[in-house]
Amino acid sequence: MSPDSETLRVYDAMADQYAAVTADAGADPLLAGFIDALPTGAQVLDLGCGPGIIAAHMARAGLSVTATDASREMVALAADSSGVTARLATFDDITEEDAYDGIWANFSLLHAARADMPRHLAALHRALKPGGLLHIALKSGTGAHRDTLGRLYTYYTADELETLLIAAGFIPFSSATGRDTGLSGEMADWIAISAHG
Repeated sequence: MSPDSETLRVYDAMADQYAAVTADAGADPLLAGFIDALPTGAQVLDLGCGPGIIAAHMARAGLSVTATDASREMVALAADSSGVTARLATFDDITEEDAYDGIWANFSLLHAARADMPRHLAALHRALKPGGLLHIALKSGTGAHRDTLGRLYTYYTADELETLLIAAGFIPFSSATGRDTGLSGEMADWIAISAHG
């Protein structure tokens, strides 16, 4: 299934604003834990990398980063980051096998349709080396709807996400929750889970 065209339109039109809103993303303690858990030089996929702020932070920390996004404008920004290989790709374009030591899927798969999530998680499991590390964060809740900017979101409960991860072959081992504002200015609850492949 193709990415939602309205969601991509918003990201292409507001790439610079999104970069400004997420400028401090490198300070995320979950990111620090992810980096610390991987050896120097580890191969990492930043899935739905946005403007590449986190990808650049991981590269500076000594990781080898492939950053993908379905938004051309976001990929253009990410490609400017030293040490980051940025490429235009949808979730369905992740076809590698045993390629990555870690996958960072931070608030990206929430734009996929619920029916497609099992397929996407299975592809990530194949792309991750055995025992590799997955970080996934989504907005928590139920159902799906568009925000005030027009972006489509699918919401998950912690139990639902954990069940999907286990079904895809992952072994969840820690989780975190929070509440933040994003590009639209709306407050939203979120759930993040770390898992081994």
